[in-house]
Amino acid sequence: MKRARSVYLGIDLGAASGRIVAGLWDGRTMKLDELHRFSNGPVYLGDTMRWDVLRFWTEIQTGLAAAGKKYGKQIVSVGADTWGSDYVLLDRNSEILGQPFHYRDARTDGMMEKALRKMPRAEIFARSGTQFQPFNTLFQLLALRDQSPELLAQADCLLLMPDFIHWCLCGSRGAEFTNATTTQCLNPQNQKWAGDLLKKMGLPKDMFPKIVSPGTKLGTLRDSVSRQLGLEKIQVVAPATHDTASAVVGVPAAGKTNWAYISSGTWSLMGVEVGRACLSPRVLELNMTNEGGFGGTYRLLKNIMGLWLVQQCKRSFDGRGGENGYDALERAAAAARPLRSLLNVNRAQFYNPPDMPRAIQDFCRETGQPVPKTKGELVRCAYESLALQYRRTLGWLEELTGERIDVIHVVGGGSLNRMLNQFTADACQRPVLAGPTEATIMGNLLVQASSAGEIGSLPEIREAVRCSSSITTYEPAESDMWAEAAGRFARLEQDYPA
Repeated sequence: MKRARSVYLGIDLGAASGRIVAGLWDGRTMKLDELHRFSNGPVYLGDTMRWDVLRFWTEIQTGLAAAGKKYGKQIVSVGADTWGSDYVLLDRNSEILGQPFHYRDARTDGMMEKALRKMPRAEIFARSGTQFQPFNTLFQLLALRDQSPELLAQADCLLLMPDFIHWCLCGSRGAEFTNATTTQCLNPQNQKWAGDLLKKMGLPKDMFPKIVSPGTKLGTLRDSVSRQLGLEKIQVVAPATHDTASAVVGVPAAGKTNWAYISSGTWSLMGVEVGRACLSPRVLELNMTNEGGFGGTYRLLKNIMGLWLVQQCKRSFDGRGGENGYDALERAAAAARPLRSLLNVNRAQFYNPPDMPRAIQDFCRETGQPVPKTKGELVRCAYESLALQYRRTLGWLEELTGERIDVIHVVGGGSLNRMLNQFTADACQRPVLAGPTEATIMGNLLVQASSAGEIGSLPEIREAVRCSSSITTYEPAESDMWAEAAGRFARLEQDYPA
């Protein structure tokens, strides 16, 4: 590999961990150097789930200081990506109001129903293009309005999580487009905040900041940050700040092949890239969503529960002792009987149960299916159900676009899951191209390089991803067995809807 001519810094903050990664760009490939990693997760405060955003910032500073020592004047810019929906409120003096909530906090229970009493579902969808999920920013703000109106009254600025990090870095107050589209507060047709929707819900529009596009230069590091961390006055650039948006930038698609993606991790985000938001009644009926992408694109996608099912099973198993590494669980699942019991994975009972194995068993018992008892049976049930949900979603995407999808790209941490990737190929009867694992941070860094003028269009970015990554192909097999299971899954979904 040629010597790096530029270094870009990516802050990649996920629901379980965060890291600061240097991207070394040589004009053709982006080599990654992870400088600092830290654990993440909810902080339980009384009966609530919160985010410790000051600890985020402390850990980020540690990583940036390491970057400054190692790469110095080679660093061009820095930018952050995170999950969507959650936010920090600032008052007029830029003081943080309250301790920011975690999206799984129970305070939003019933808020969706309250919103629908103010405005019909179809009208909310027409004004936002967003799927209905209990954690959407819209419903979080309704909970705040009802439970802490004094905080809402003091709010001068709402910053989504990556926007808050950028404010910490350079003082900017903006809302990057891709993450703003997850709030259910943005009009996808004019790409402005949906003022009539917010007014109807009794929410102040003035606290929502200006929308900025991915690739926007937000400013240079604050003097205090530059001085304390030993960094030059580098640019702060908004990448595609929603982690899935960055992951889709990092899909190594080539040519004119029709493709779908699965950004596979705690959540599975399965969708296609389109030129504009799809606001048809069928999209609403399927509870699919339109999220912003890089380069004037939209991501038409379905939120699927994802590896959370197995992560929470493992958490329960760990509490009981024994060998519970993911490799051991996969071996146990491989030995279990195939396609015995199935789950409608998006049902609310799997969202945050106190004991995931028991939730799976209760659902199977309720639906008259064999009840999985062993670790292997539980894990196989989860993986197979995810693969069948991907098959259903693939069919919906083809219906909505009117085009056959030829290949499925799986990116993110789940691209390393050999069992799930093979199940996905078998269930969907499509080749699965798995990788890169680091699609999110790769997309983040390459958008920064594009902002700096070192790389051009989205196809050129994806060519750089292909040159920088290793991809594994899974070919489909065993179609008859999966077709029969798909029929059972569809009936289950109809009788026990999410």
